[in-house]
Amino acid sequence: MTKGDGKRTAARTRRYALGGGPGTAGRLRDLSAQAVTDWYAPLSPAARTAADDVLLLVTELVALSVRRGGVPYELRLDRSVDGVWLQVSDTVPGHPLTQDRHRPGRPVEHCLYLVQRLAGAWGCVPRERGRTVWCEVPFPPGPTVREFAV
Repeated sequence: MTKGDGKRTAARTRRYALGGGPGTAGRLRDLSAQAVTDWYAPLSPAARTAADDVLLLVTELVALSVRRGGVPYELRLDRSVDGVWLQVSDTVPGHPLTQDRHRPGRPVEHCLYLVQRLAGAWGCVPRERGRTVWCEVPFPPGPTVREFAV
């Protein structure tokens, strides 16, 4: 797993190539937490809640890919005007199916329930190598993007 540009900056986009395997979701949570901290620190209580939502949704979308027999191959985080857009690209064909009601005993359906509840918007885009599931987590207004020395 590598950082897209290799620099220590607070760039508006972070891309991580994924290798899969045990611990992938945990490593991605850590990288996502660092990106959110770089973009929004110091975190207000409302921003802390939004940051926790980002971390949960990164974990759930990576797990969704694995549960469906796919291999997640990229995580992309973008800081937008309204929040954080996150995208998980994987090798699973097709669109994740949603349900009208919550079924916590079914992991795939529970993941999508969380995405629907926590994200301001979400969707799925077919790709040559599978699909990209994306969502936006709204954030309260925060500081401008800061740059860090290498």
